[in-house]
Amino acid sequence: MCSPSLHTSLHPSTSHITPYIYYPFPKPPSVSDNYYSFITMSMAFCIIATTLFMSLSFSSAQSSRAFFVFGDSLVDSGNNDFLATTARADAPPYGIDFPTHRPTGRFSNGLNIPDIISEQLGLEPTLPYLSPLLMGEKLLVGANFASAGIGILNDTGFQFLHIIHIYKQLKLFQHYQQRLSAHIGAEEAWRHVNQALVLITLGGNDFVNNYYLVPYSARSRQFSLPDYVNYIISEYRLILKRLYGLGGRRVLVTGTGPMGCVPAELALRSGNGECDVELQRASSLFNPQLVEMVKGLNREIGAHVFIAVNAYEMNMDFVNNPRAYGFVTSKIACCGQGPYNGVGLCTPISNLCPNRDLYAFWDPFHPSEKANRIIVQQMMTGSVQYMHPMNLSTIMAIDSRV
Repeated sequence: MCSPSLHTSLHPSTSHITPYIYYPFPKPPSVSDNYYSFITMSMAFCIIATTLFMSLSFSSAQSSRAFFVFGDSLVDSGNNDFLATTARADAPPYGIDFPTHRPTGRFSNGLNIPDIISEQLGLEPTLPYLSPLLMGEKLLVGANFASAGIGILNDTGFQFLHIIHIYKQLKLFQHYQQRLSAHIGAEEAWRHVNQALVLITLGGNDFVNNYYLVPYSARSRQFSLPDYVNYIISEYRLILKRLYGLGGRRVLVTGTGPMGCVPAELALRSGNGECDVELQRASSLFNPQLVEMVKGLNREIGAHVFIAVNAYEMNMDFVNNPRAYGFVTSKIACCGQGPYNGVGLCTPISNLCPNRDLYAFWDPFHPSEKANRIIVQQMMTGSVQYMHPMNLSTIMAIDSRV
């Protein structure tokens, strides 16, 4: 990319948005016609060498790119282990297939979605922000701020007690930036955040653990389902605008999965193993509106900052046809008890399948590592049916030229 690009950025030392011109490379000096008469084979060699150096620099820049994660239990890598909350994954058999074979706070038998994205991009895995290991050079890798149980709304997940609601996560992101500034300087820290990849996963708990938590919940009495969807979409929009104000410039925004098809909801609401109609209706209302909201934000900003991730379609592929993806079932959780292994939590005394790769769901709510890998593959290379307006491989290719 030879021409300068105009960015709108929030300067780290101010609270207002100011435009600046960002040149990916030093602006070339003016060159007179007479100069060209002195070009020799040595100059040609220099050009070739420079090109090779720039290619290596691109690769190095991608491998050093920071990654920030916000959201709920689908992407929590262990923050809740440091909190007095019941939303925890700190006991076996969680982590049974993690490299250490020990629980890590991930709601998975092994790696979760952020881990696999980092793996695919050649990045070091992000640490939970509350981890005491996140210091010094580790700050350059990024951070995971996600907390199991949270939603778009602050009253979502109240039953789990002390969890990091989304605006608290954003405040911790500000604190992270202050720490990073102290480490590498304010200007370089801001550039590091601007060039980072961001993942945010919200919405599912606002239905499962709020609107539909109990019959005649406070939110279901306050809103009809369509009005509730409109409300949480408008609140999500404010969250994304705040994230943009904090420097996010490449943000993957995931919708909800097929909430009515997870083993927990089959155990609670399904008599014949079919997905719950009402929760599926909620997904079908929420996800298209999320895509339209993301499109609108991008138009307002004038750039493809936000990328809509169609988690519903990604999950439904293997929910509808598990055997095509190597699963024996997409209805029964690997770890749990009761119908579909969907009752309660995964604990040391739960039923446990011997081969997690044969199960689409690890526990009553969360995909297995193998299912997470299928989801991330669609994020990497999927069509606009899955990733709008572009997939992650395209993003990385574009950004490597900037």
